This record gives sequence, structure tokens and C-alpha cells, in this order.
Amino acid sequence: MAQVTQLGARRTSVDDIFDHLRDEILSLQLRPGDKISEADIAAQFGVSRQPVRDAFSRLANLDLLLIRPQRATEVRRFSQREIVKSRFVRAALETEVLRRAAQHCDAEGAAQLEASLVAQEQAIKDGDVEKFGALDYDFHKCLCQIGQVDFAFDVIQTEKSKVDRLCLLSLSKENRMPELVQDHRAIAQAVMNHDAERAVEFGVRHLSRLDDTIKAISETNANYFEPA
Repeated sequence: MAQVTQLGARRTSVDDIFDHLRDEILSLQLRPGDKISEADIAAQFGVSRQPVRDAFSRLANLDLLLIRPQRATEVRRFSQREIVKSRFVRAALETEVLRRAAQHCDAEGAAQLEASLVAQEQAIKDGDVEKFGALDYDFHKCLCQIGQVDFAFDVIQTEKSKVDRLCLLSLSKENRMPELVQDHRAIAQAVMNHDAERAVEFGVRHLSRLDDTIKAISETNANYFEPA
């Protein structure tokens, strides 16, 4: 039985290629519109083209790559429609998550939220944008767990990943991390006080922070976006 578990956990070349490219796309080392070649990636990893195609397909399913027959594969540009859709889904889902978190938060949940906030504040002191991004995910995951709807984080994570590159652009170009931690602390305090409506109010304000940034980036880097 132990051998089956070990085999099931074994990574493949597809996993390695997928993780590498996903990290490069989300960290903006590969920017929207950049071309990438199956042959180049296969040579880089010392594999045939098939695992590269499989990794490309997985990335395309996450809307991170655009694969077109007989044309170069490129890093997917942002879609205004998909951004609106993603943010609508997140707002609707996280509103319910926050209500449930406020209902179920206990001493253990409060301690987890506080630990998350302390870690976020340390990331700000260290100027670690990448670490802060990971802790942002953890904070929203923690709220789902406290609300006893941990499965909701799967959807939040999927929708959040669609705008992560925009979030990284805003975090790196603006000093927005302290503002976001203030939002997180207000949300956490309302949840710990079992004040569902205040938690939702702060949550909606938190999600709206990116609106001005999206507008600004679409004006200054129009090439990052798909044609309207």
C-alpha cells in the first residue's frame, strides 16, 4: 500500500514544465503576448514535445496560454470580459464565505487569522511582494476553513489566478500592501466579532481595490489586453 501512495505522488515532466511556466507567467517573467516555443521548452527540459504539449494544454485551461493551430503559442493577454466575470464570481462567493466565517469563528480561528496578519505585516517589512502574494491566498483560504466551506477556496483560487498578474503589477508598481493588510485586518476583526454584515462590507471594499489599477494598466499597457 505504501508503494501505491509513493507512485501516486510521483511528479512527471509535465508537472515540472507546467509549474515552471506557470511561475514565469504569474511572476511576469513571461508577459502577456510573449511567444513561447514547444521546441525551445522541450530542449530546455531535455524532453520530447509531448509533455510540453500536455503542460501547454493545462496552462491554456487556466487561461494563461493561447494555443492557435499553425501559429505561435503566446502568453494570454488579459480579457476585460473575463476579469469582470471573475470578479463577479469572487464577490458573490466570498460574501457567503464571510457570513459563514463570522458565524463559526472560534478562538482557534481567531488565532489563525491573527497569525496570518502578523506574517503579512512581516512580508511588508521585508518588502517581499512574492511572499505577500502567497500569504494573501492563505488568508482567504483560512476564512473558507473557518466558515466550514473549505471547498469554496478551490473556486476562489481559480478565479483569483485569472487576475494574479494584474495584482502583481499593482503590488510592484504601487505601495499597496499596507492598504491590503488594513483591509484584511478589518475583515478579520469583523469575523472575530461575529459581525457578518461588517465583514461583507469590508470584503467588498477589499475586492474593489483593484478596479482603479485595472483601469490604469489597461490605459498604460493596452498591449497586455485582448482587443475589445
